[in-house]
Amino acid sequence: MPHCRGVEEHLTVGRVAELAGVSVRTLHHYDGIGLVQPSARTAAGYRVYLAGDLERLREVLAYRRLGFGLRAIADLVDDPATDAVAHLHRLRGLLLEQRDRTAAMVMAIDRELEARAMGIRTTPEEQLKLFGAQLYETIGSAYPATRRTEPRIAARIRDALGDARTVLNVGAGTGSYEPSDCEVTAVEPSAVMRAQRPAGAAPCVAASAESLPFADQSFDAAMAVSTVHHWPDPVAGLREMRRVARRVVVFTYDASETGWRDRFWLTRDYLPEFAELLVDWPSLADLTHAIGGRAEPVLIPWDCADGFFEAHWRRPEAYLDEHVRRAVSVWTRVGPEAEERAVERLRDDLSSGRWAERNRDLVALDAAELGLRLLVA
Repeated sequence: MPHCRGVEEHLTVGRVAELAGVSVRTLHHYDGIGLVQPSARTAAGYRVYLAGDLERLREVLAYRRLGFGLRAIADLVDDPATDAVAHLHRLRGLLLEQRDRTAAMVMAIDRELEARAMGIRTTPEEQLKLFGAQLYETIGSAYPATRRTEPRIAARIRDALGDARTVLNVGAGTGSYEPSDCEVTAVEPSAVMRAQRPAGAAPCVAASAESLPFADQSFDAAMAVSTVHHWPDPVAGLREMRRVARRVVVFTYDASETGWRDRFWLTRDYLPEFAELLVDWPSLADLTHAIGGRAEPVLIPWDCADGFFEAHWRRPEAYLDEHVRRAVSVWTRVGPEAEERAVERLRDDLSSGRWAERNRDLVALDAAELGLRLLVA
């Protein structure tokens, strides 16, 4: 640990706590868990913060005040692909989204208060408009913490794209799986997700999959990753992809196989409501027919970096983390009552050892077949 000599070069723990508006105890906790550690000492041996430490602390506090958990924050600030400027862009987008959503809700509440003051009772539909933004507007702010590119899945997608030079990414989100060696155009209907695309990302068009604003065969390939289940009409969206591109690659889920409800212990034992979300979901045959292609199984590695619903199949404790759940639409869609019950039951089973006993065969697996599919045409 380097020693500091100049007065302006460092700040003591007490001074940093005063400036940042946190307690010394909080800073000691961050130090103890390795999140933000003073990297220097004074000549008298006291630990002090240098400029780089303070920059990291600023990022940690900003993410903390946006509601991220400490484990998720550690993943964010330790991301080697994200520098200080990229963090600022990301934080700015998150804060703007939070500001706009809050302002919209305040305005809607004010309108309802005015209506009630005049004796007008709003309808349930009007009341729900307070929370009626697109699903991604609700879950999108948690994406940077837990939804990252899984390199093994990315390799499968890139291989399926073949020699494509121009690629349309439909339902692109933050662009996790966009190939860096292609000319990419993104389509994303959610303003929240568009705001979180990193600096230098591919240009992004606000549009829906079912009505792509491009001419026939405009692209060498079109791709869609973990998004089809959010489309109002998946088959129509897939047909649109086929219309605008010569090749189509889609990463999605198969709920048509016999016994699919029992594939994953989370839906089998804790969240049966998941099945209700897929009642009207097209069959795998319908999805592949829409693009005129084939389906290939995609095994999920036990240490999958992308925190989609099935990703933590061998790491059950992850599902107890609020921020892991908030970045997955399933939990928002099943509702808070089902979520709370599932999480409490899982927590109890992990504490008692019942989960380990019931799923002891999983420990020996490096990858699991949980219904994820790559559709290729």
